[in-house]
Amino acid sequence: MSLENAVENYLEYLEIERGVSKRTIRNYRHYLNDFIAFSNLRSPIEINKDVVHKYRLFLSRKSGELGGHLKRVSQNYYLIALRGLLQYLSRKEDLDVMSADLIELSKQEERPVKVLESEGLSKLLEAPDIKTVEGKRDKAILELLFSTGARVSELVALNRRDINLKTREIAVFGKGGKVRVVFISDSASEALEDYLVTRTDEWEPLFLRYFGKRSELTKDGKELRLSVRSIQRMIKKYALQSGLVTDPTPHTLRHTFATELLRAGADIRSVQEMLGHRDISTTQIYTHVTNPRLKETHKKYHGKGDKNG
Repeated sequence: MSLENAVENYLEYLEIERGVSKRTIRNYRHYLNDFIAFSNLRSPIEINKDVVHKYRLFLSRKSGELGGHLKRVSQNYYLIALRGLLQYLSRKEDLDVMSADLIELSKQEERPVKVLESEGLSKLLEAPDIKTVEGKRDKAILELLFSTGARVSELVALNRRDINLKTREIAVFGKGGKVRVVFISDSASEALEDYLVTRTDEWEPLFLRYFGKRSELTKDGKELRLSVRSIQRMIKKYALQSGLVTDPTPHTLRHTFATELLRAGADIRSVQEMLGHRDISTTQIYTHVTNPRLKETHKKYHGKGDKNG
């Protein structure tokens, strides 16, 4: 089996057997074609530690899209794709290839987790003018992002039928097509109801745009679905309007949601499930935010009681 054929078989396996998204398959194709071009190997059996070592050096010196060297997190994307290929060939094709476990990932720089503290969060949530339908919609979006911890891509994909205001639950389609249930807070439920009562249409999308071309609409109104970019711009607008020093994004509200839960005592496994993280290590980035708060609490209260007790 040639290396090119091995890659094609692997990508087809990801698509058909694993149900991986088209975007992920496109990215994996890019990463693995990059390895093929670099290594110039004919067969996957020729992959060895020396080739991988040279490839890692190549990646560390590779230029990123915006100039400068490729970040370590980006370098790891290439290595993860290569590891996945080797695992597939060993387990599914029964080929005697190099063990994927021998490819170590680069140690990544710690990503800063940006969260909103209570005052800034309150200002942002109260910024929309709820006297207008756009303001009611924006208020509902902000409340839902903070209430559920949903990704903005998950939020814009929601349809009205996905919402159950009686049980205050939402069925969210996450990465890889996996469905999880997220929960709506009292304030988010109130904001969402306030928005939905203004809707006299029968269009499916939960959140609609109110500007731009509105002709030639299909019956379900999918053309009016609000985009990710629109929500990013909307949050930026309200942040400036509220005078926030930080520059929050939709993901900032997701970070804030997770951080607030952990600070309140939620266990990390529960937070992992609510965020839809496949790996607990992804959720653990929030401990860098919560641990300093625990340290402050310990310093403030530990040993302040009755010494003789």
